[in-house]
Amino acid sequence: MKFKLFWFILIAIFAVNSNLAAQSPAKILKQAEKTLGAGKNLQNIKAWRKIGTISRVSDGAAGKFAEQASAPNFYNVSYDLSGFETERGFNGKSGWARDSREGLQTLTGDASRDFQTEAEFRNSSWLNYKKAKAKISSGGQTEIGGKKANVIVMTDAKGVSVKLYFDAAANLLVREEIPSGSQTKIFDYGDYRAVNQTKFPFSIKLKEGETSYEIKISEIKINPPIAAAEYDFPNLANEPLPDITALLQQLQSNEDRVENLLDTYSYVQKIIRREADKSGVLRETESETNQLSFYKGFRISRLVEKNGKALSPKQQEDEDREVQKRVAEIEKRIAKKEAKAAAQNSSGAPDEESRRVSIAELLRASLLKNPRRERFRGREVIVFDFEPNPNFDYKNAKSFLKFFGKTAGVMWIDEQDKQVARIEAVLADSFKVGGGVLAKLRKGASFVLEQERVNDEIWLPATADINLSVRVLLVKGINLNQVIKSYNYRKFNTEVKDAQVDELKNP
Repeated sequence: MKFKLFWFILIAIFAVNSNLAAQSPAKILKQAEKTLGAGKNLQNIKAWRKIGTISRVSDGAAGKFAEQASAPNFYNVSYDLSGFETERGFNGKSGWARDSREGLQTLTGDASRDFQTEAEFRNSSWLNYKKAKAKISSGGQTEIGGKKANVIVMTDAKGVSVKLYFDAAANLLVREEIPSGSQTKIFDYGDYRAVNQTKFPFSIKLKEGETSYEIKISEIKINPPIAAAEYDFPNLANEPLPDITALLQQLQSNEDRVENLLDTYSYVQKIIRREADKSGVLRETESETNQLSFYKGFRISRLVEKNGKALSPKQQEDEDREVQKRVAEIEKRIAKKEAKAAAQNSSGAPDEESRRVSIAELLRASLLKNPRRERFRGREVIVFDFEPNPNFDYKNAKSFLKFFGKTAGVMWIDEQDKQVARIEAVLADSFKVGGGVLAKLRKGASFVLEQERVNDEIWLPATADINLSVRVLLVKGINLNQVIKSYNYRKFNTEVKDAQVDELKNP
């Protein structure tokens, strides 16, 4: 009896300890917030600047270290090691990197996405994760420096996960793991001191890939005045830039030729839809693969695969029949437009409703900043940031201009071909469709389009990454995260209605 009672007591103690260890992620973050800055001290920090020294563990090379951030997502970090300079920054539109060996370049791909996440995290940590549509989950417990630590995984809307480790007893952040392109940066924190009633670590150990550094902070300033220009792309002496206005005019005039070329190509497009699971990990939920062609300026899409499986012969026959119907509808639409143009636009003026809108025209609603020369996919490109133009007449503008005028981002233009090679954009303010009754795109929606040069004549879509949150009909909220891959481009000189399904080749 005593033996059984002993085991019941042990089980009860174990259950209590398990409950203490298994605190909810939200509670752990709340405790850490209270420990670091009681009350609203953390929430009141809108900017900060840190200076100190850095040394590389492997050889002792040392130099100055500086880091700063300003709300909502401006961030900059720089250091030198025995004269070798390294710097990274995000100016709210584009991320960039500079060092003494590789020079200056705009970040793209995973490196750009990850650094934007880091910039946002450096400004607000985990404080606004709900508003940012990020998800938190428990990573269990581990040991850091011989002490128990609670692990929290915070995954943003783009699927980038930051792993946070909190001392289980002191509730202080002791480690961060932040993705950085093909690597993961690991920050270990110590020597916490109070600055303006908020605790900050003054000792940082950083491991980036196989290289380790030790950072000693000597001064931290809270809410110092920092001009937005301090985060801008560095203005280095370089080859003279072309006239950007003239370049955009050439881009616009060149798009008629590009449209005609596009009318001769077929390609395969795969749409992959993803959703974040309870842990915040993005997982593929469904996909569909279409063969696309252009017929007299109109796009024709033929479904050929669903969730990685080819359509059955009967399903494919039905789909091909639908394609023939679309071709017939296009012929009727063209005939109707030609009749309308002859009746209403005898002067030769273009039909405003059917007129194609170019990228160059869309940029009329934007301010262009920080033009620079770079190389992209082995080509000379002109890169510039864009942001909403406060002086643009949105009230009398077309809907597409109102939307584009609310975006900020960065654009790459091939200087020789006068075509867009890449665009990264984020919705800087919410956008209402139908006055908000039909739909409302929420601030923070992001869009990335990367193109590839085909047959030495045209830049065509390669990858599009779309991440947005939209409220439909005032009620339903929808989160959309999808990747669109386009590939297997071929010259297509056959009538669409007579074409057969080409062999699919995944990128």
